Amino acid sequence: MDEASFNALAEAELQKIEAAFEAADLDIEVQPGGVLQVEFDDGSQMIINRHSAAREIWVASRLGGFHYRHDGAQWIGTRDSEELWTALRRLASAQAGETVALER
Repeated sequence: MDEASFNALAEAELQKIEAAFEAADLDIEVQPGGVLQVEFDDGSQMIINRHSAAREIWVASRLGGFHYRHDGAQWIGTRDSEELWTALRRLASAQAGETVALER
């Protein structure tokens, strides 16, 4: 996938993620460069961004750092093959200490 195609695909996904966190009533801000910063009630943060050089979406949470690569249909974890949205729900819920329902 070329860089322009990746950036368009990643930007569209990041916009969906931003909307889902907002709909879940979580504090999310878009930082320069399209970096999403989610802040939880305890002050902890989750950072979600695209990494153009690797053609991946990266997620940094309290549980660690995770990388997701598009397989032509969806974003899949490079270490565990977990789908991005499944991971976001799991990671956000763990960090919030309660179930976080994120809808695409």
